[in-house]
Amino acid sequence: MSLLTVVIPRYGRPVMDKPGLQIHPDDDLVVALRDLRKGEEVHVNGQSIRLVDDVGRKHQFARRDVARGDTVRMYGVTVGRATRAVARGGAVRRDNLEHASASYESRAGAFTWEPPDVSPWADRTFDGFVRADKSVGTANHWVVVPMVFCENRNLEVLREAMLEALGYSQCGPYEDLVRRLAEGYRAGTPSAELLELDAAEGPPQGEPRLFPHVDGVKFLLHNLGCGGMRVDSTNLCHLLAGYINHPNVAGATILSLGCQNAEVQVLRDELHRRNPRFEKPLLVFEQQSYPNERAMMSEVVKRTFVGLAAANEARRRAAPLSKLTVGVECGASDGFSGISANPVIGQASDLLVALGGSAILSEFPELCGVEQELVDRCRDKETADRFVALMRAYEAQARAVGGSFDMNPSPGNIRDGLITDAIKSAGAARKGGTSPVVAALDYPQAVTEPGLNLLCTPGGDIESTTALAGAGANLILFSTGLGTPTGNPVAPVIKVSSNRATAERLPDMIDFDAGAVVTGEAGIPELGGSLLDLVIETASGRYTPKAVRLGQDDFIPWKRGVSL
Repeated sequence: MSLLTVVIPRYGRPVMDKPGLQIHPDDDLVVALRDLRKGEEVHVNGQSIRLVDDVGRKHQFARRDVARGDTVRMYGVTVGRATRAVARGGAVRRDNLEHASASYESRAGAFTWEPPDVSPWADRTFDGFVRADKSVGTANHWVVVPMVFCENRNLEVLREAMLEALGYSQCGPYEDLVRRLAEGYRAGTPSAELLELDAAEGPPQGEPRLFPHVDGVKFLLHNLGCGGMRVDSTNLCHLLAGYINHPNVAGATILSLGCQNAEVQVLRDELHRRNPRFEKPLLVFEQQSYPNERAMMSEVVKRTFVGLAAANEARRRAAPLSKLTVGVECGASDGFSGISANPVIGQASDLLVALGGSAILSEFPELCGVEQELVDRCRDKETADRFVALMRAYEAQARAVGGSFDMNPSPGNIRDGLITDAIKSAGAARKGGTSPVVAALDYPQAVTEPGLNLLCTPGGDIESTTALAGAGANLILFSTGLGTPTGNPVAPVIKVSSNRATAERLPDMIDFDAGAVVTGEAGIPELGGSLLDLVIETASGRYTPKAVRLGQDDFIPWKRGVSL
């Protein structure tokens, strides 16, 4: 087979007050950058198009007459098939466009990549926690992990006992509000007056942390570990091994019942396989070997406290940017995500890869329709074969239970312009930038080499972010168009807004506004560089992402079934 050269287009940026954007020269659809009205004449790429429908901001209209049965393109790929004729200038909606995507195949090829200029970051470092195995963390956490859901209550008891006493659980605005409501109720205050009370603004109040160099004690509650399929318990052990081995984690406390499917030895074996030099404290407690709960929990508290004291001796030190692994994620996406937040994240990803670091692109149901582009970016046939096999197996599993990838877009996605999975996927894939694909990993595997890695996960935000951290991401860049609070227990999550309105409406969630791409005030390369600067500040502990400030410790292991 002849060598294939793939050139990834560098799409142009919108211009201020431009009504619509044709993303790729071959596209049949145009994105409305503002609300457009029927009869309005808009100019796109030198063409004048009179609209025959109202078209809402973030939605698309046809650049040509589309006949029933025609496939249509956006981002340069097939994104749908017309179920009814759509006139030039007509809005595309769920009632006239259905999901469709192009076929794909594994093939060997030569991928041409021109890395971005990284000279401004050539001598930059970040201040991280250097572990004994030479990995570098962007935070310093202790994790408490149940091997089975039967231990969740013990985790809750331990969390209640430890966090406030150690200064990690402080009185926030809602505890204060409940206290004032209770005081008012006891005093006979009428309900109408109680409803006028509001949560106080300002930082939480409480005692300072006893261990200031330990960023947090994280409790990874879950509902797995026994029952179900044995593969679920094995995958859980492997995922938990990823969290315990994570460079952002200093040590771990493990609670086991003793008879569950998720055996401690499976966890230990996977830890050794992932890291033969694993040297972190691993405190294991099996409840069935103790005479009573009090005896076990007293030992858990004492030994975990001593472990935290040791973890508190760690200090940040300068480390090269090549030690960073960034996971890329999107959630609550909209019709602007693919033209602003996602490509800005992709630019930051490319910069990091060019500097010797790693990036992880996941959410396989949201790669539907761009498979061939990713195949052609794979560095060798073996990697391409692996990616194709994972995609086809996942899609076959969905079909076996009467589902398909086209069910992925949520009502919120659809309402804000992502009316087919292929439209959503074509924009979502841009989080992975343009660099070569060095590996295709199955859940819950871990990244072992620098460059862009593909990780098979569901499209669900929290299942995917949980998997990204388990694969070794010590930071996560998360794009959102509508806004979401999602975070992770051990990996800081930086939230990137696709538009200014969301950034201004939800300042407690959004860390970085990519909306300037939509307005034309800034370009993708410029904002991608600024986002990388924010990554460095976060990795160094000088910036705390909003999800971390909110205490958003979302953790949902993927029970390996059909989750889109």
